[in-house]
Amino acid sequence: MKKILLTLVALMSMTTTFAENEGMNTTEAYNMTVNMKSLAHALGLTNDQVESVAEVHKTFSTEMMFAAQYGKDERSKMVEKAVNKDLAYMNYILNKDQYRKYVMLLNITLANRGLR
Repeated sequence: MKKILLTLVALMSMTTTFAENEGMNTTEAYNMTVNMKSLAHALGLTNDQVESVAEVHKTFSTEMMFAAQYGKDERSKMVEKAVNKDLAYMNYILNKDQYRKYVMLLNITLANRGLR
């Protein structure tokens, strides 16, 4: 139960309300900034993993902000490419359980922001 609660707390810190329903502008929806301490706690990361995940996430966030600057068709392709690249790197860094939780959190975040 404690793990579920911690996962929900991390989930809430990573997501916002639905982007389209709240009238979020494009830049805000593509801002993937997260609280690394909460993410590290939710995933149970080691110190080495925290540093690696932070670097990969920084790159992912930058790529998402670039995607926000393009038209709808190109933007969706860029988002897909950024997500796939992020997942490939995270799969290398995280163990199986951590990766499963990360994918769940990322998918929910993207869905809540109207990006999937």
